[in-house]
Amino acid sequence: MDVDVGPKINLSHKEIRVLLLHEFRLGRKATEAANNICSTMGQSLVSTRTAQRWFNHFKNGDSELDDLPRSGRPMELDMDLLKQLIKEDPRSTLRGLAEQLECSHTTVEKHLKELGKTWKYG
Repeated sequence: MDVDVGPKINLSHKEIRVLLLHEFRLGRKATEAANNICSTMGQSLVSTRTAQRWFNHFKNGDSELDDLPRSGRPMELDMDLLKQLIKEDPRSTLRGLAEQLECSHTTVEKHLKELGKTWKYG
């Protein structure tokens, strides 16, 4: 039975995991759970592979639904310092700013987009 849900529903990763845990506790298979969730909440909300991975966690007794800390550089940076650096040198490169802020250039790029800054050619 397909349900027409209209516009796609935006759910957090944790909310999707709660739905998967519910399906798991109902005794469903991961593929069936992914299909159920996608048919009621929006296509491509959760992949079969993601459902399988989380079902494996649940089978092993791990019902932690929050994101665990990950290694690597933090995605956060001092926005005031970023603004100051841009004001001092508007022609700074992403990599130059990243080096000064001790973060990745993709982090700088993400935060510049949030500030409405765009790269202008020439």
